[in-house]
Amino acid sequence: MLLGPNGCGKSTLLKILAGLLSPDDGFLHVERPRSFVYQNPDHQVVMPTVEADVAFGLGKLNLTPDEIRTRVAKALDAVGMYEYLKKPVHTLSGGQKQRVATAGALAEACKVLLLDELTTFLDETDQIGVIKAMRNSINTSKGITALWVTHRLEELEFADGAVYMEDGKIVRQGDAISIRKFIEDKLASYVNQITL
Repeated sequence: MLLGPNGCGKSTLLKILAGLLSPDDGFLHVERPRSFVYQNPDHQVVMPTVEADVAFGLGKLNLTPDEIRTRVAKALDAVGMYEYLKKPVHTLSGGQKQRVATAGALAEACKVLLLDELTTFLDETDQIGVIKAMRNSINTSKGITALWVTHRLEELEFADGAVYMEDGKIVRQGDAISIRKFIEDKLASYVNQITL
C-alpha cells in the first residue's frame, strides 16, 4: 500500500506507473500488462451490464468468445461478483461497481494492478467488501503485484508491505505494521504541536 498526506504525489505516482502520465525525468519500467483502477468506479464502468463491462477491455486482445467468457467468469468470481453477471450496472452499489471495475482489470490478466483509493466513496460495508475481494483476487491470481493507494490506516491490515510518501518523495517503506506505527507516531507529534 502507498500512503501519505493529500497532495504528496501518491495518485500522480500511480498514474506514472500506469503510463497515464509521463515522468519529468528518470527511467521507469513496469511489467506489462498493467491495469489501473480509478478511485471513482463511475469513471471506469461504462457498459450496460456487468458481463459486458468486464469483457470491454478484452476487445483489444485477440481472444475467442469462449476465452472471453472464461476470463470474465474467473475475474468476477475472484471479486465475489459472479452472481451479478447479467445485472445492469446502474442497479449496483458503489462497492459492487468498484468490484466490477477491478474484475475488468483482472480479466486482462495484468501483471501489475494499480489501485487508486478504491474505498474513498464507499460506505463501511462496501469498503470491507472491496478490500476482501481485492485480497482474495490477488491471492488467487498467480504472478500479480498490486499497488494500492489509500489514506485509511486500517487497510494496512491487508497489506504485505507499505510505502509512505511526503512532498513527492518516499520517506519510509517496510512492513505494514512498522509503517502504521510510523504514521501514528507522526500524527501524534502533530497533535502535540497543535495543543502546545
